[in-house]
Amino acid sequence: MIKLIVGNKGSGKTKTLIKMANEAVANSAGHVVVVEKGLKLTYDINHKARLVDIEHYDVKGFDCLHGFLTGLMACNYDITHIFVDATLKIGGADLSAFTDMVDRLAGLAAEHNVNLIFTVSCNMEELPASLKGYAI
Repeated sequence: MIKLIVGNKGSGKTKTLIKMANEAVANSAGHVVVVEKGLKLTYDINHKARLVDIEHYDVKGFDCLHGFLTGLMACNYDITHIFVDATLKIGGADLSAFTDMVDRLAGLAAEHNVNLIFTVSCNMEELPASLKGYAI
């Protein structure tokens, strides 16, 4: 399942992600992974979650982010949740490329029973119509 936490800068997307990630850690029988740009969430995310600083892996663009996320799913079948903060800072501002990535990940996430949650910094009106159904 894919979910998008959408809103402009300062709207509380990261706080929502932190709350959801910590709830997932408390309730999941598997592993929770939080991908972020930098290590600003170190003290906010439960220590049982795997915190990944994407900057260490030279991920640029949505094709590269897609490969990184599918690699996570391929190497650990116990992952139940992957949270990605600052998605557009990692992949770029191209919402069309983001849409393509989400479309490609949707089937794989369902197949592996992984919840993918992304924060997306934009107005809901800017979000492509095909992604609005994922917004929470």
